Amino acid sequence: MNNFLWKPSKDKVKNSLLEEFSKFSNLKPNSSFKEIWNWSVKNPKIFWSKLWDFSKIVGDKGEEIIRENKVFNETKFFPDSKINYAENILKKKNDEIAINFLSENGFEDSITWKHLNEKVCKFSTYLKSLKLKKGDRVAAYVPNKIETIIAFLACAKNGIIWSSCSPDFGVQGVVDRFMQIEPKLLITCDYYFYNGKKIDILKNVEDILKKIKSVEKTIVFPYDKNKKYSVKNFLDFNKIIKESNPDSSFERFNFNHPIYILYSSGTTGKPKCITHGAGNVLIEHNKEFILHCDIRESEKIFYYTTTGWMMWNWLVGGLSTGASIFLFDGSPTYPKIDVLLEYCQNKKINLFGVSAKYIDHLKNKNFSSKHLDLSSIKIITSTGSTLSEESFKYVYEKIKKDVHLASIAGGTDLVGCLVLGNLFSNVYKGEIQGESLAIDVDIFSEEGKSVKLGEKGELVVKKPFPSMPIKFWDDDNGEKYHKAYFSKFKNVWHHGDFIERTPNEGFIMRGRSDSTLNPGGVRIGTSEIYQQVESIDFITEGLVVGQDFKNDNRIVLFVTTQNNIELNKEKIDFIKMKIRKNCSPKHVPSLVFKVPEIPRTKSGKIVEIAVRNIINGKKIDNLQAIANPDCLKLFENILKNK
Repeated sequence: MNNFLWKPSKDKVKNSLLEEFSKFSNLKPNSSFKEIWNWSVKNPKIFWSKLWDFSKIVGDKGEEIIRENKVFNETKFFPDSKINYAENILKKKNDEIAINFLSENGFEDSITWKHLNEKVCKFSTYLKSLKLKKGDRVAAYVPNKIETIIAFLACAKNGIIWSSCSPDFGVQGVVDRFMQIEPKLLITCDYYFYNGKKIDILKNVEDILKKIKSVEKTIVFPYDKNKKYSVKNFLDFNKIIKESNPDSSFERFNFNHPIYILYSSGTTGKPKCITHGAGNVLIEHNKEFILHCDIRESEKIFYYTTTGWMMWNWLVGGLSTGASIFLFDGSPTYPKIDVLLEYCQNKKINLFGVSAKYIDHLKNKNFSSKHLDLSSIKIITSTGSTLSEESFKYVYEKIKKDVHLASIAGGTDLVGCLVLGNLFSNVYKGEIQGESLAIDVDIFSEEGKSVKLGEKGELVVKKPFPSMPIKFWDDDNGEKYHKAYFSKFKNVWHHGDFIERTPNEGFIMRGRSDSTLNPGGVRIGTSEIYQQVESIDFITEGLVVGQDFKNDNRIVLFVTTQNNIELNKEKIDFIKMKIRKNCSPKHVPSLVFKVPEIPRTKSGKIVEIAVRNIINGKKIDNLQAIANPDCLKLFENILKNK
């Protein structure tokens, strides 16, 4: 079966930043990506030191590159170095556009590097006037706007720890997250737009403040910067900027000084507060943007994300390369299905990043971009869930023929990727191209042994890497941290993904290992079933889980259909036949049901575990993590008497 889709030209490889870095590191000419990866894993001290220099990190590097420890997460990278994250983001001070913003309602704004520097330095002055000090926490309940990034960078400049939630989180979801970290300051906005609706944020803010007693002040910026804003007891962001003097000094902190706190999805309990270090994420993002995505100074990066998803933090990290970043706030298909791609056309975007769900949606609508000029796009990245083979094919047939399509996977745990794209390797349907440089990725069996080619197993990392979390907040003894990553394999990072290596030296994601199916004692990845289900023309999407039944684990499939068509016996038989033919008899679901909606997290991931718990009579602890929790009621009684 020929799954080949795209090959980088010789010129692209020759002129790539990865090739330049290879020469910079004195590697042999014309090294393959696998050879570079092997070298990076065997020589991590040299690799990370070279990357510091190559990406022009501003700071005191120090003599020691890695301070090794027998305990995996106690290994320290650049332990003697001093950096300031904001100083590295704000290296440019010219009149080029640094950030551009577009709202679904058509409102647009932009800021130059010069003015971004000025406003960050002014807001940092104000934060100091509030007696906020290094290590204090600032919480943000905000849409994806320029003001959000200004506030974040000002916090980073002062060594203050940032944490954000997007405004689509309800009150309890916000409280469950922010209450754990006890912020002293809350930053928010007056309203935002989604799918044609103007939504008042401040209605929730009052309720949030009643429950989070640590907040001493609240700052509000107006969605429309041209409108004055004043509310009793709240402070005006624009007024603060206008009246503050800029403090252009940059204090340098330890390499792993905490920069922000992100949150796990939290569908089985309160979200874990994952704390990341400034230098740790800075150097990882430099690596991914420069060496894996080939992003250069003054190029343009656009990732569709909210402030509640780690891709927002990743996007902001792109500024450290000297590239501009582009923000979009609102529904990705409003006021029309091609609003994001039109934004790419109009702004001549070079990197366009979206969720797999978005690409699947375009495919299901049979959307074609032939009326658009997308010639500027050189790489499309997809994450959030597994991109199906059909969706890979769709991108090249209907979006852009000559483009580097990079499916990427990692997560909130590292604010980056473990497996992703590179400009040296071919693109094949359904496959991620390769490992992340200098991260010792492997696939383990249940017994903790490396599996053979073509065998499925657990995604693991065998050696420490910079962007692993520095800690979980309020986890002084490290118990939660150990349970999350090291409880399955001794001193080996267990990521929780079921994965397979291919003959093309790539990877196929097989779903979360905690949602792996086990009929008859045989472990099966859910993505194998999804690939078949989502290629059926009358199905829009599916959700597959295992139900404990008669001392076994039976497979139950839920689907939504195109135009809400009925799911009769003939169609169910067709679904089962297709899965049987293209997977195996073990993959065939015992039961297939049509549902009006599939539950998802705020970042768009299918919530398999919550549904599995429901149909197995178990409790769901945190509905606030789910974007559409009401639809879970549909699953409570659907299997009665089945």
